Amino acid sequence: MRRAGLIDQAVERFRDEVVSGRWPVGDRIPTETDLVAEFGVGRNTVREALQSLVHAGLLRREQGRGTFVISSSELTSTLERQLAGGSRRHYLELRLALDSTAASLAASSRSEADVELLRELRDRRASIWSTGDRDQRAGADLDLHRSIVAATHNPLYLQLYSSMLDVFAVHMRDEEHEDEDAAHRRHHELVEAIAEGDADRAAAMVAAIFGPFMH
Repeated sequence: MRRAGLIDQAVERFRDEVVSGRWPVGDRIPTETDLVAEFGVGRNTVREALQSLVHAGLLRREQGRGTFVISSSELTSTLERQLAGGSRRHYLELRLALDSTAASLAASSRSEADVELLRELRDRRASIWSTGDRDQRAGADLDLHRSIVAATHNPLYLQLYSSMLDVFAVHMRDEEHEDEDAAHRRHHELVEAIAEGDADRAAAMVAAIFGPFMH
């Protein structure tokens, strides 16, 4: 078999290890020696395949430490690089556009199971907000908003939004609600608008949620 073909096969097999989570984000992957033994390919093939995934943004080599998984999606890593230079306002405008459209679509497409999950995540968000640290707050908030996107039943929308969650989480850690009671009330009304199929009110509640941060 052509050497290029062997490298391509190794790239796909290693990518599958990352995407499947068998090589989790943040973990160090096996050494080149171990990969040669496990996958039955030559050392140079392993090295070139890993370098391809480094260029794709899935892996990072650290001198003296090994190779680490930094993303499970090439789309995620590409978006992270593209969005890294955006201002706070640019980030908020993007969230507002994505979340308001998702809320409107979800109001028309949600199932009873979606509504049940959204109410559960809304209540969990409110509970964590009073006790959790910033990372936990960001996670609980994004779990709710991602599930609203999932309730659109548009797999492309969900894939795009999910690929941006790490970027959103970084910004969420820096956000604090000036009026937490108002924020909780707006999230409550957002979920209920979706449950009632009121697309306009759902989109309006997203605008109300992000409004205080846009000034």
